Amino acid sequence: MASTEKHTVKEGVDTQPTHSVFAHWLHSLGPAVITAALVLGPGSLTVSTNIGALHGYQLIWVLVIATIFMMVFTEMSARIGMATDQTLLSTIRDKWGQTVTSIIGIGAFLVTASFQAGNAIGSGAAFGVLTNTSSIIWTLIFTLLAIVLLFVKNLYKVLEKLMLVLVALMLMSFLITLFVVKPNLSSLFRGFVPNIPHGSMLLIIALFATTFSVVGAFYQSYFVQERGWDRKNAKDGIIESYSGILILGLISGMVMVCAAKVLLPQGITVNSVVDLGKTIGPLYGSWSTVIFMLGLWGAAFSSLTANATIGGALLADALGLGRKLSDKGVRYCIIAVMVIGAGVAIFFQGLPIQLILFAQAITIVVVPLIGISLYVVANDKEIMGDLRNSTFKNVIGIIGLLVLLVLAGNTIKNLFF
Repeated sequence: MASTEKHTVKEGVDTQPTHSVFAHWLHSLGPAVITAALVLGPGSLTVSTNIGALHGYQLIWVLVIATIFMMVFTEMSARIGMATDQTLLSTIRDKWGQTVTSIIGIGAFLVTASFQAGNAIGSGAAFGVLTNTSSIIWTLIFTLLAIVLLFVKNLYKVLEKLMLVLVALMLMSFLITLFVVKPNLSSLFRGFVPNIPHGSMLLIIALFATTFSVVGAFYQSYFVQERGWDRKNAKDGIIESYSGILILGLISGMVMVCAAKVLLPQGITVNSVVDLGKTIGPLYGSWSTVIFMLGLWGAAFSSLTANATIGGALLADALGLGRKLSDKGVRYCIIAVMVIGAGVAIFFQGLPIQLILFAQAITIVVVPLIGISLYVVANDKEIMGDLRNSTFKNVIGIIGLLVLLVLAGNTIKNLFF
């Protein structure tokens, strides 16, 4: 039975500050930066590291395209959040019923829980290298710290400020590393020209999958509502969505370029982004490893927190346990993601192949469904009004959906054939 809650135009109050354009932009940063922090985990940075180590600068163009898709879908979700008072899952429940809503909510929870171990491992590994101590201890400490953060007052505001600090730490750390290693600029610019090196297809698919995170884009609508944005804030919301995801692309690109300069000439292959940090030290001094590891820790801890927040909150909303981060049901579901991730990380000290295959199987169903749902709602005139998709965004959106279907097809091929 459809919900009696209707799509309403939010009145809102225009609270735009009167100071400079740059200061106003800086003040508006938040929702998409949290989304970027989710995506910028150890897994995505490991993919960037492997691409740089094996193919140098040749696949930068792939990162650019994946970032554009992520920007469009994140901005699409932000407009949905500003167009209506109810959550995106509530809107989907009205349009297609509880079954579709449950598939998205439970699926998002299972996917984020499956990959949470990688974030827990990454945060522990980075500090383990910095302190020359056991990474398991740090994994437990940072998971407990993330759980404690859930019970502070004004959780969204704390989460937003924390993510801004951690993303700034990543930017500074990887930018300093970039200046230290001094990449070849002419080769770097050639990387923007489309080219598919032999044997690179699996890494290209992985780069799309880890950068173009539709689950993260989906939750952007919740973040803008947590911040209190409505239709009057549409301009700020759109600009902020593009800015936050642009930061995501820049950081991934910096890691890829550093790996191309440091690892490729030596023929070094790596298992994780941690290996890149360890390799930089002997070449440029131990301090460079410290700088790089601080950035990696920022990526891991921010992703550990944001990833669990999204998975837990979507599950809670789908099951009717709450919709805001301050709701008890939402917090308990977020804790469940964190506990699962830490448990797997500590018990297995890695990601079991069975867990990876399980997450891939869930992704086949959930990711295309989320992408299609976003696209359809963003084009619903009754819901969106003047905030519905433009023709240009529809074209990019259709191409993005085709990419999601190709990724799902590739996963099916790898799993079953």
